[in-house]
Amino acid sequence: MRQFVVCGHDAPTTPDFSLDDLAGGAGRLDLLCRCVNAGLFLSHGIREDSRVHLVLADEYTVRFEGATARGLHPDERTTAARVRDALDAREDAIGHMPAEVSPGVELYRMGLSEILGALDGTLIHLHEDGDPVASVEPPEGAVFVLSDHSDFTAGEADLLAERADERVRLGPEAIHADHAIAVANNYLDTDGYERY
Repeated sequence: MRQFVVCGHDAPTTPDFSLDDLAGGAGRLDLLCRCVNAGLFLSHGIREDSRVHLVLADEYTVRFEGATARGLHPDERTTAARVRDALDAREDAIGHMPAEVSPGVELYRMGLSEILGALDGTLIHLHEDGDPVASVEPPEGAVFVLSDHSDFTAGEADLLAERADERVRLGPEAIHADHAIAVANNYLDTDGYERY
C-alpha cells in the first residue's frame, strides 16, 4: 500500500462552493483534486494499492481508496463533487469514525496530527531540502506527506520533523504537488527495475 497525505491549507471545510470555480472560490481545490487523480489513476485504470488523504484546513480529512473507489473519474470536477459530498456529511464524522460518502471515499474529523497517528507505514516528508530520492531505498508501505501550493506551517514542519522517517526531495527543482505525487508513484513503480 502506498499513501499520500496532502495538506490543503486554503481548502474548504463546508460544502458551500461551486464546482465551476475550483481554483478561486474553493480555495485551490483544483490542485487537491489533481493530487487525488495523480495518486489513484493510471492511463487506463486505477491504482488499487493507493490511498490519498486530503487534509482540509487541518480540520477534516477526505480519504480516497483506490481499491474500493467506484464511479470516480480522472477529472477535477468529479473529484471535487466527491469532496463536496464528503463535507456535506461532516456531521456524521466523529473523530476516527468516518462518514462514508460513496464507495472508496470517506470523511474523517481529523487534522494532520491525528491522521498521521492513524496511518501505518514509512512516513516520508516530501520537501525540497530533503535527501535526493535516488539515495533512498523505496520503502514498503510508503506514506508521502506533502503540502499544497503553500509551504507547511511552522506547526506542521515541527510535527513532520518529529514523526517523519525520511525527508526526501524528488528532484533539483520544486514542483507542483500533483506532479510530485506522479514522480513518487513512478519512484515506487520502478523499484526492482533498472532505473534510467
